[in-house]
Amino acid sequence: MTTEKRRAPAGAAVLRGEITTAIRRALMQELAAVGYGRLSIEAVARRAGVSKTAIYRRWSSKLELVVEVVGAAAGSKLPSLDTGSLRGDLGLLLRVVAHALSHPLAAQIVPDLLAEAARNPEIDATLQAALRAQQQEVGGSLVARAVARGELAADTDPGAAVDLIVGPLYWRLAITRTMPTEAYLDALVEAVATGLGAAGAVPRQRDAAPA
Repeated sequence: MTTEKRRAPAGAAVLRGEITTAIRRALMQELAAVGYGRLSIEAVARRAGVSKTAIYRRWSSKLELVVEVVGAAAGSKLPSLDTGSLRGDLGLLLRVVAHALSHPLAAQIVPDLLAEAARNPEIDATLQAALRAQQQEVGGSLVARAVARGELAADTDPGAAVDLIVGPLYWRLAITRTMPTEAYLDALVEAVATGLGAAGAVPRQRDAAPA
């Protein structure tokens, strides 16, 4: 007996993964360079080194391309943040968010898309859905662990936690365009922990003096 290889139906387009990846990468670079308003399929195709047809096989319009690619990027899962303490989790999360927001592409794309979302309901809905999912994943798990450890009250609001964590970093990186220092991040950890009602940090015990 012989096993025949399955073939794609005659006339069906085979979408190559490396081309799709190149288009997604080119879109993000083009968005950072010119913004949504001046973005064109022609420019994305040129930057990706593909034809416009290759893009239209995958997405029907500029809006659909941007919504799908940006939505996937915004909804990317964060690494595990369980360090064993609230302040440890906050410190790690703040550094992860600071690194993400300070990336050159994010620094250009995020403010532009938030402004565009005010004018475009579909982009707004996509960003809001992704942000809510991130809020539930990050804030919910961070607060739940802190509640289980007895560091926070059971009625602590996860949404407020995310606002306290991300708000100052977004203002500093996207609005004032100032890189946070390690001292700033450490101070922010204490400010957020205090704002959420956590008990004060346990001071480190110094080594006992020799007898």
